[in-house]
Amino acid sequence: MLALRKTGAGFGLVPGEAPEPAPPGPGEVTVAVEAAGICGSDVHAYEWTEGYGFMVPHLPLTMGHEFAGRVLRAGPGAGLAPDTRVTVIPWVACGGCDACRRGEPRGCTRKATIGLTRDGGFAARLTVPAANCLVLPAAVDTELGALTEPLGVACEAVLVGEVGLGDTVLVLGPGTIGQGLALMARAAGAARVIVAGRADAPRFDVLRALGFADLVDVAEAPLAGQVLRLTGGAPVDVVLEATGHPASINDGLAVLRRGGVIVAAGIHAAPLTLPLTEFVRMRHQLRASHGTSRASWDKVLALLAREPEAFRPMITHRLPLSRGLEGFELARQRAASKVMLIP
Repeated sequence: MLALRKTGAGFGLVPGEAPEPAPPGPGEVTVAVEAAGICGSDVHAYEWTEGYGFMVPHLPLTMGHEFAGRVLRAGPGAGLAPDTRVTVIPWVACGGCDACRRGEPRGCTRKATIGLTRDGGFAARLTVPAANCLVLPAAVDTELGALTEPLGVACEAVLVGEVGLGDTVLVLGPGTIGQGLALMARAAGAARVIVAGRADAPRFDVLRALGFADLVDVAEAPLAGQVLRLTGGAPVDVVLEATGHPASINDGLAVLRRGGVIVAAGIHAAPLTLPLTEFVRMRHQLRASHGTSRASWDKVLALLAREPEAFRPMITHRLPLSRGLEGFELARQRAASKVMLIP
């Protein structure tokens, strides 16, 4: 079967034939993938930016960790019938480490990640633990189901930031995670959500389609002046960062209220230089959010089920898997927002 595979350390992916997945064993299912999204971290691995060396011992492997499909075959005790529509949680806990024994599989010290350290969803089929499969609500098709993972990452960051009713929230980065942050902040009760980016017209168009009007292009003027003009000079309550550029943290701190929270959710290839005295005097809170909990997946599925079409504008391109490298270049050059590959 055709698959997009990372075969070695360095730039690029290789489209080619991959072996069929092993038949499902006890507690496993084989999923026929119907939609797989290209994530920002996939692009980082494609470019081989700093921070992805952890993949080397697992190469070659099929990438893709945002996907949904239908159960094709089920092993003994899987508890999922063939043709069930599912989205797949990409981290696989070992079940035996201290965190797993405490009932905290997200903190597993030996976890594998589908699409990054074991074969993923940029293929027609793969076998995964049934426990990683969440049944999609009736109103949510598999294309929207493939958005569950990035929306879950955004949901988790909003929870970490403690966004509340009436808050003014600044989102840094207009990509898929930034769009998810804006959507989840609005769902959490934020009165105003401002999204900032740099010369990113296609993604700003997506945000407008999602119902966000307070958009700031830092290519036109510095962030602080534009944000404070929108707020009438008032600092924001929470900053949610999804740029991957360390300098944006300091930009966000410059407009954050005293005692406010800034959440770093981007993956950064360089260190941050922080003006610590000002940071302390302002009592700012810098928090990190990475990945998502099972509870956040459930929250996202409930939101998708309530109003599924409100999320569909996030998907701007749909391509067959055979044009996957074209999709990666569209994402890499920011000519697309979310590219969905269809095996």
